[in-house]
Amino acid sequence: MKAVVLVGGGGTRLRPLTETTPKPLLPFMNRPLLHHVLDHLAEHGVEEAILSSPYLEERFRGFLAERSGAPTLTWVTEPEPLGTFGAIAGAASHLDRTFLALNGDVVTDLDLTALVGFHRERQATATIALVPVADARPFGLVETEADGRILAFREKPEEPKPGTINAGTYVLEPEVLEGAQRGRAISIERETFPALIASGRPLFGHVWDGYWRDLGTPASYLQAHHDALGGAIRLPAPLRRPLLAGTARVDRDALVGDLVVIGPRCVIAAGARIDGSVLHEGVTVGSGAIVEGSVVGAGAVIGPGATLRGSVLGAGARVEPGTVVEEARLSGASG
Repeated sequence: MKAVVLVGGGGTRLRPLTETTPKPLLPFMNRPLLHHVLDHLAEHGVEEAILSSPYLEERFRGFLAERSGAPTLTWVTEPEPLGTFGAIAGAASHLDRTFLALNGDVVTDLDLTALVGFHRERQATATIALVPVADARPFGLVETEADGRILAFREKPEEPKPGTINAGTYVLEPEVLEGAQRGRAISIERETFPALIASGRPLFGHVWDGYWRDLGTPASYLQAHHDALGGAIRLPAPLRRPLLAGTARVDRDALVGDLVVIGPRCVIAAGARIDGSVLHEGVTVGSGAIVEGSVVGAGAVIGPGATLRGSVLGAGARVEPGTVVEEARLSGASG
């Protein structure tokens, strides 16, 4: 089995974190998120993963060099953004049998083996993993018949409405690539799937009622860490709460809550308080500083006595001593 992992998005909703790091390479539980995605594929027998991204492509090269074990990785150069299906079509020469395609910015325990089995039982041309949600407003609804055949894709409802949504993981037959124009931006959700429905070819949805979270916003990124620390996500190794990288230095007089992840080479001074937050590599938190419900990018500095609440700091950002920052996003060396 092969998989196309879609990693080419610019991650605009996660800025300023994604100004310097592609979204799939942001740390999740102190490892690049993409490691977790690839490990999940390996657990279900995927032998090769194909990736491409025109956004900060050079940052992926280091990841590719350090990654070892299954699945093997194949990089396809994508000079400009081609959308979800455009990126899949760009890998067509590597795809000669049933394959998976999935977003590289999702944390899930989706049973890929069951998804592929469902696809083959239905003799489908394409199968979409669906997840039930209580409020489909951010996503849009997918309507199916009782046997799972997809009838229609509905726009995002204006009012809170439960239903099933596209989970961003697909099983596809190579025939969906027939006639696809290489090098053109194509949306699989808005163009490819509706065209399959119109042509009468079998398109099915498989509902998975497990863990699923798109890490596309700071709030969702933070919540996924809280979920992992709280045991809602199955991870290969047992977790400590809080999760502290071995090279982090936390003063014994600092207060660190349970729902906290502190990255490598962070320094937390005496009297600092960290709660409900994620600190990337090399963050410095000064004495008496408070960090609550925030995401702090690599190398950022929070000065002594400063307060950071509900905010996002980009890599290298600075909060000056005694400053109060609430519900803000700071890039670079601003404060």
